[in-house]
Amino acid sequence: MLLCADIGGSFIDFALVHPDGRLEQRHAVPTPTDDAEAFITALQALCAPYPGVPLHIAIAGVENPQTGHVHAANIPGICTIPLREQLSLRTHRPVRIGNDADCFALAEARFGAAKGHRNVFGLILGTGIGGGFVLDGQIVPGLGGITGELGHAPVVIAPPLLKDPDEIRATVPLFPCGCGQSGCLDTIAGARSLERLHLWSGGQAETSHTILKLWEIGDVQATKTMSVWMTYTSAALAHILNVIGSTVVPVAGGLSNSALLVQTLDLAVRDRILSPTTQPLLRRAILGKDAGILGAACLGPELCYDPC
Repeated sequence: MLLCADIGGSFIDFALVHPDGRLEQRHAVPTPTDDAEAFITALQALCAPYPGVPLHIAIAGVENPQTGHVHAANIPGICTIPLREQLSLRTHRPVRIGNDADCFALAEARFGAAKGHRNVFGLILGTGIGGGFVLDGQIVPGLGGITGELGHAPVVIAPPLLKDPDEIRATVPLFPCGCGQSGCLDTIAGARSLERLHLWSGGQAETSHTILKLWEIGDVQATKTMSVWMTYTSAALAHILNVIGSTVVPVAGGLSNSALLVQTLDLAVRDRILSPTTQPLLRRAILGKDAGILGAACLGPELCYDPC
């Protein structure tokens, strides 16, 4: 058994996880976001009734393998300490930490929509864009602890012959990104970015939910917006799949609530990849709020790859 915590900006979702994925003693406590000592103390208290049981954590951040520091934008208080080392010392148990998008991909590969596949790319279409790459039941390690982050690195490029900034902005949806670059997929494909894209393409201020509903009933302006969205998002995902060759892509996040969006994106991606297939690649994820905790449980060898 493992102790697993899905760390959000508001709450720590905590449970005891059995090898078959059963959750027990599940409960939530507020997340101390600005105080590292309070954060560690909260997890120490959660772990106290289970001496020696390993602790696995899913967090919206990345652990630097060289320093052990975790960069987590919504929990700034922990960013200057070697979190795993400190938690292990204070809780007297082994500790593993994983990115929440990676944990989502692990969970869907082990228990969810991608069960039975050895090469899985998990895609999150939420407020922002995220992903995780799983091979044989384990996250593929990357430079600086990062893999699967298709949301960052430019996909929208200014036409080379255009020099005037206003003309560029009118021609392509080139927006600044929070990572410091411009034109990243995250700037147009996430829920908030879709709302900005809708304005850029000539629409009125609408929520992403409304834009999708209008698109689903054939609204002309929403269809124009979603055509741009589909072009860039499918191109970025096709690049990823051509490189890593995943046979299934479980999709989560608020935008995945539109079955039509997932189906349409799947067709667009399959039109762009080098290996033609008549079988859907993109599937709506099925684990919901359990994905973080279950994925955290899959971070180590305790819950190993099972293709059945």
